[in-house]
Amino acid sequence: MPEGDTVYLAGKRLRAALTGGTLLRGELRHPRLVEHDLAGRTVTGVASVGKHLFTRFDDGRSLHSHFRMDGSWHLYRPGMSWQRPAHEARAVLATADRVAVGFALHDMELLPTAEESRLVGHLGPDLLDPDWSEDHAAEALRRFTARGASEVGSVLLEQRVMAGVGNLYKTEVCFLRGISPWTLTADVPDPAGVIALSRELLLRNADRPEQSTTGELGRNQHWVFERGGQRCRRCGTRIRVAEQGDGVYARVAYWCPTCQPGPAPVPTRRPPRRR
Repeated sequence: MPEGDTVYLAGKRLRAALTGGTLLRGELRHPRLVEHDLAGRTVTGVASVGKHLFTRFDDGRSLHSHFRMDGSWHLYRPGMSWQRPAHEARAVLATADRVAVGFALHDMELLPTAEESRLVGHLGPDLLDPDWSEDHAAEALRRFTARGASEVGSVLLEQRVMAGVGNLYKTEVCFLRGISPWTLTADVPDPAGVIALSRELLLRNADRPEQSTTGELGRNQHWVFERGGQRCRRCGTRIRVAEQGDGVYARVAYWCPTCQPGPAPVPTRRPPRRR
């Protein structure tokens, strides 16, 4: 599932491309929304909240979308070929200058803008909120420490605690803080530092498609994420892989047993699943 910075960047690009434009084409191809036509509406803004996007219109409505595992928004110039099959398109929003196509968006809803909180009000503080303050940090810390009996790797992924962290940043935050993902949250030293680092990594990558946690740009610039079986960049120990969580909440975890001492399961031998 995309990280919060991926959704933030998508929202930023859509906002720059569509805001102020009147839709010449406003097709919603999602099964629940096919009867709606947004042509003639003016886009007043696009906002991201955690991993949720809201495209707002001048009639007081918003189009909500969530990427889930394989969704995305693409931007094109009129007449350009799409990079994904047309049958995967769930929304086509076109102005005179730009065409925004939402592909494989399983979760979509058209709702009054004033009711957006109905879909995101349960979330914890958004780590990429431009109005982030000490109050946001304090609330995230309160929610984080309240999960003291849960494993920190799972808590970092819980959007009700703080919104925006996905499996990549969960993995990298645990490595950089020197803690096993299976450490109980109550045993995590300096939980405020964990929250601050989570926000720092998201902010560092929010304005570019490349997600680096090592400070170097390029492909696979991570400390341990998706590097199972490779040597740790710090100590040379083999990176281990195991699954954390149950059922639909299970995710592949990567860790260095030397740099991240603490509780851990028996590592798996199978190839890790891709994001």
